Amino acid sequence: MISTSKCIDNALHSHYNMHTQQKETVMSTTNVSIRMDSELKKAAEKLFADLGLNMTSALTMFLRQAVRAQGIPFEVTRKPNAVTIAAINESNRILHDPEAETFTDLDELFAALKT
Repeated sequence: MISTSKCIDNALHSHYNMHTQQKETVMSTTNVSIRMDSELKKAAEKLFADLGLNMTSALTMFLRQAVRAQGIPFEVTRKPNAVTIAAINESNRILHDPEAETFTDLDELFAALKT
């Protein structure tokens, strides 16, 4: 049977070893400076605070996921929004409409817009 003092010694030794190993595996940190829209930053900070995170933790999570995925950890597409789709459709309609009014320069266009 193991004595109480031996159990305490083993527990302290295990705790010391675990603490020492953790200290050895702690990575050094560095500062990263980024520029972003101030309203986006405020909205992101509010969201992250609601999730119990700060900006550093949230960005670190994003970067870890990106490294793990070896890419952006969400779909990034060039899908246009509804306004852009409407503009593209109108442009194509005008391009293929022989009746569409055309202009040779900006002065001609602006003159037509004034009338």
